[in-house]
Formats: sequence, structure tokens, C-alpha cells
Amino acid sequence: MLEILKARFTENKYLHAMLNWSDVEKRLLEHPASLEILRRMEESGGEPDTIGIDKKTGKYIFCDCSKESPSGRRSLCYDEKALRGRTKNPPSGSAERMAKEIGVSIMTEELYRRLQALGEFDLKTSSWITTPDDILGKGGALFCERRYGTVFTFHNGADSYYSVRGFRGYILI
Repeated sequence: MLEILKARFTENKYLHAMLNWSDVEKRLLEHPASLEILRRMEESGGEPDTIGIDKKTGKYIFCDCSKESPSGRRSLCYDEKALRGRTKNPPSGSAERMAKEIGVSIMTEELYRRLQALGEFDLKTSSWITTPDDILGKGGALFCERRYGTVFTFHNGADSYYSVRGFRGYILI
């Protein structure tokens, strides 16, 4: 996994212009469990990479940097409550459960927009984002995508699912 991450880090300098690989590698080696999470992100199509340092914690932000929403994490409703409530044509799972299985958090809108400021992502797909409890309590959920050179935040029923909607995850290391 370290070799994949190093190659991606080198290829995508625009994602982390102020960082150097030796510092990132040192942090990863200090937290070996994170490599397993990054491997699961990779296996589900996320192409994880670092996009900088979290100002609050000083930790590296690793997130899904695949051009489109990760291919192995699509056609999912938002959460388990929505999945249980979907009796007709239920999806195979929820973004919430899959994120937990991988060991990541679903991207926040702020982090999604930070990623989008570094490049163009989700030009053909969309990604669920962390949704406030008051919206979830009413059966809704939020997602983002980039169209017409603009990043949009939309809503949908948390029980909806589409072949082009997945989720992007992140971890702080």
C-alpha cells in the first residue's frame, strides 16, 4: 500500500503542493492500522491520497481522490434507517454501513469543497456527504457533484440510490 500511495503522491502534487512524502510516510508508519483502512479505500475504487493537513488536529487528511465517486461504493442509500425502510427494490447496502466497514467517515460538505478546489471531481457521478441529524430525521440526505464548472449541494430521500451516486470517505492520520 505504501508503494501505491507514494506513486500517487508523486503523480498528484497538485493535491498537496506543500507536503513532502517523507513526512507523510513517517506518519503512516507510525499508524500502521491506517494502512489497512487505506487499502480498503483503494480496493473499493477510492484512490486515496492526502490533500493536506487538518488545521484543528495537525493530522494528514486522506480522502478518496478518484475522479468519479468510487466505483465499488455506488448504488447505496444513505443510512441503515433508510435501508430498513426501503421494502421495494432495496439497494445492497448503505453508505453509512460501508463507511463503517472500511473505517472512514463520509466526507463533509466542507471537505468535499476543499477537494473540489484542488481539481475537478464527480463530473459524471455524485457523492453522498455527511448529513445533519435534523435532515436525516425527516428522511432526507445531502449529496454533492460538479456540473457546469460549479460544485452543487443537493438533497434527496435518504432511501434513494442511483448507479452514479456513491460516497467519498476520509480519515485523519
